[in-house]
Amino acid sequence: MTLKYFLTIIFMTASTVLLAQKEFSIYEGPVPNALPCNKEEAVSKNATGKIVIANVTSPTVTVFNPVKQDANKTAIIVCPGGGYARLASGHEGNEVAEAFNKIGVTVFVLKYRLPFDSCMTNKEIVPLQDLQQTIKLVRDRAAGFDINPAMLGVIGFSAGGHLVSTGITKFSESYIENTSNTSLRPDFAILGYPVISMDSAICHKGSRDNLLGKKAAAAKLNLFSSDMQVTAQTPPTFLVHASDDKSVSVENSIRFYQALIKNKVNAELHIYQNGGHGFGLHNATTSDAWFERATTWMRVNKFIAGN
Repeated sequence: MTLKYFLTIIFMTASTVLLAQKEFSIYEGPVPNALPCNKEEAVSKNATGKIVIANVTSPTVTVFNPVKQDANKTAIIVCPGGGYARLASGHEGNEVAEAFNKIGVTVFVLKYRLPFDSCMTNKEIVPLQDLQQTIKLVRDRAAGFDINPAMLGVIGFSAGGHLVSTGITKFSESYIENTSNTSLRPDFAILGYPVISMDSAICHKGSRDNLLGKKAAAAKLNLFSSDMQVTAQTPPTFLVHASDDKSVSVENSIRFYQALIKNKVNAELHIYQNGGHGFGLHNATTSDAWFERATTWMRVNKFIAGN
């Protein structure tokens, strides 16, 4: 193989990867619950060098296509975390997309709106609206994306995990215009160190206050405590957390898992002794790779092909 031929292959491969990524608005018309707003979206790096996006008021989705698609034509929507104050779009967004692409899954990374009183009405439902709209969009355009609309999952981290847990427990109620009655129920879910409960004993207060306000009524706190909303129709769910998570108590995942089991929903929970919060795909305290465990779980439940 000549050097010129080798470099041509590398260039073509890189071009294919770049062309595979496309970002577009999730709403064709006016964005629901939006108010005129002067916040300007900002991309930066946090203290640990991770890419974050702040002031998100225009929701979009970015499509990542695998080089070789899984036989089931499975797809997944990714919701990065960030305490409903920002989006950790790097290690909980694009990196996750690349990992799923490697196992043949088409990925949609959602840049959902962050709740601001000055930019929207009913801010507590706005992220859920964006997730539901993305589910509808992906299913309605499944043929164009070359995916199976009956193999659509969701994955979320931290506050993004709360958004996903809300989405998989509130799918029977449409928070968006859905005259086509497209199913808003994901087929499976993966939750990474998720915010689940609004109970003061274990909640992540920053996420709770940003989404619901500091004086939310008890009824609203219960409504947005996802462990209290699980039913037998909640999709199968895989959870991962660390025991020493000081930001989002591991009790969040434990309560959600217990609710799933009580309702006879297929579920798997992996709790690491160490790892802290926000480790994304890579828990540096162990050689065990939780994403491989999740991949196995997906195969066992036939969400991707293989044994």
